[in-house]
Amino acid sequence: NKGKNILLIPLCCPSRASILTGKYPHNHHVINNTLEGNCSSQAWQKTQEPITFPALLQKYGYYQTFFAGKYLNEYGNKQAGGVEHVPPGWDYWFALERNSKYYNYTLSVNGKAERHGQNYSEDYLTDVLANISIDFLQYKSNYRPFFMMVSTPAPHSPWTAAPQYEGQFSSLKAPRDPNFNIHGKDKHWLIRQAKTPMTNSSVEFLDNAYRKRWRTLLSVDDLVEKVVKKLEVRGELENTYIIFTSDNGYHTGQFSLPMDKRQLYEFDIRVPLLVRGPNIKPNQTSPLLVANIDLGPTVLDMAGYDINKTQMDGMSFLPVMTGKANGSMWRTDFLVEYEGEGHNVSDPACPILGPGVSECFPDCVCEDSYNNTYACVRTLSQTANLQYCEFDDNEVFVEVYNLTGDPFQLTNIAKTIDQEVLERMNHRLMMLQSCSGQSCRTPGVYDSRFFDPRLMFSQNPHISRLRQTLK
Repeated sequence: NKGKNILLIPLCCPSRASILTGKYPHNHHVINNTLEGNCSSQAWQKTQEPITFPALLQKYGYYQTFFAGKYLNEYGNKQAGGVEHVPPGWDYWFALERNSKYYNYTLSVNGKAERHGQNYSEDYLTDVLANISIDFLQYKSNYRPFFMMVSTPAPHSPWTAAPQYEGQFSSLKAPRDPNFNIHGKDKHWLIRQAKTPMTNSSVEFLDNAYRKRWRTLLSVDDLVEKVVKKLEVRGELENTYIIFTSDNGYHTGQFSLPMDKRQLYEFDIRVPLLVRGPNIKPNQTSPLLVANIDLGPTVLDMAGYDINKTQMDGMSFLPVMTGKANGSMWRTDFLVEYEGEGHNVSDPACPILGPGVSECFPDCVCEDSYNNTYACVRTLSQTANLQYCEFDDNEVFVEVYNLTGDPFQLTNIAKTIDQEVLERMNHRLMMLQSCSGQSCRTPGVYDSRFFDPRLMFSQNPHISRLRQTLK
């Protein structure tokens, strides 16, 4: 079963926190990949870790729980308990210290440091995670249900392929979509500062990185195959749900940004989502909006836990996959939010840029800045496929895209769209930015069940005009 999974924040740590808690970033308070931004901080450990969905599975569902791989970018930081800290909810814990690596890393094995070197057969992380996973499936209890979360750093940088895959995809290039290597002239200043056309060396660099990323994924393919075959041999495959997804998208040359994530566009906020399991028919694709905040509620629903007892903002998409849900009752929008990061001092390699920017490589094209801070309403209904975004900067810059006619987001229609639509989207955005739990699941502007509270004070609501604007 394939779904249209769209992220809420195009950055590792906040997205992973949303997966674990089922909450928007404004409710779990992890805003970036730093300890100061609450990534694996003591505040996160104290307030959020005890109520993650694995903690609930273990506590109330009698599940044996297993984690292997990258947890949160700052996990293992000495200022937040080091690798000795094992989050509540996990019976078996094999977590990578800090951020993505393939060799020369440290794993926390149930709170004890295990150091690895650079011998392929013993240390290549993707394969190590596969072997640990197979061992768990072999030796776990057969009398308790289980939950496994295997989190490979691949295809994250440094993009180190296994030796047998280093020559693969030699002629592959990054996709040349219509928004590849063009100037985002009507977009936020951070997009406009990108050099267009990109230099040949930048294009070469991003194509090479794209090939390397694919190569690292061949080992992920091997891992998935080993786990599925092990479940099959043990007679457990048909009674097991398997979910395959990621934590953020990525761009390679779109709007002349060489390579990174952190932007509001589809290429950074969308990831794959594939699910198989009991009562899910094969070869079906759902067009409904599913988000990373929905993964926790869905897994709890699979385990029979009452998700209304949680504080989660997301919703279970299990009924959608098993055919028990009416698509017209599903959400038509959700929130995307990101808090930009910059440096207080100028980058010595790019002194002309001044302070406040970051990720300025290659060619001094910056991928982030303090005022790359935005929030969006992403809408998908029978009558609209729309993205409305506001930046928290001096201009309060607005970007709006009608993805029905402009799937590559080439044209910002903020200045030409009906004012009524802008006002309603602005109101909906403010509501979602302060929502919590059930209030995050109220009908959106293009939902037939939508009620605009401003109508109570308005004599001329223009409802029909709004409905017609983007048909």
